[in-house]
Amino acid sequence: MAGIQSKLFVMLLCSVSLIAPFADAIDVKYCNKKNNYDVKVSGVEINPYPIERGTETTFTINASTETPISGGNLVIDVSYYFFGVYSETSDLCTKTSCPVATGDFAISHSQSLPSVTPPGSYTLTMKLQDGNKKELTCITFDFSIGWYSSEEAVASS
Repeated sequence: MAGIQSKLFVMLLCSVSLIAPFADAIDVKYCNKKNNYDVKVSGVEINPYPIERGTETTFTINASTETPISGGNLVIDVSYYFFGVYSETSDLCTKTSCPVATGDFAISHSQSLPSVTPPGSYTLTMKLQDGNKKELTCITFDFSIGWYSSEEAVASS
C-alpha cells in the first residue's frame, strides 16, 4: 500500500511541476485576428507578476520578424475596466536594439506604478509601427495589479 501511495505522490508532484510554469502565463491576442502582421509575437513576460503598486515592473515582448526594422514607434494604451487610463508613444529604438535584424528579438518596457494605482484588472494594447507608421503588429493582453503596494507591505511588517 505504501508503494502505491508513494507512486501516486510522485505522479502528483510531476503533474504539478509541469502545470505550475503555465499558471501565470499571459494570454496574448492579436488586435485583428485576420491581419497577417509582419511581426509575430510569441509571448509576453511581466516581472514581477502580479504587478505591485510602487514597484518597477518590466514588460518583455518576445517577437520575430522576417524583414529588418530600421526604426519606428511603440504605442501603448492601458484600460482599466474598459476606461482608457494611460497612453504612451515611444521610439522603438529605446525599447530594443535598432536596426532590428530578421529573426527573434525582444522589446522591453519598464514602468513604476504610483502607490495610488487602483488594484484590479487592466488591459494593455501594444502597437508596433515602422518609420512610415505602418502597423507591424498589434497585441492585447490582460494583467492585474495587486491590492497592496510594496510600501504598504513594508509598513505593515
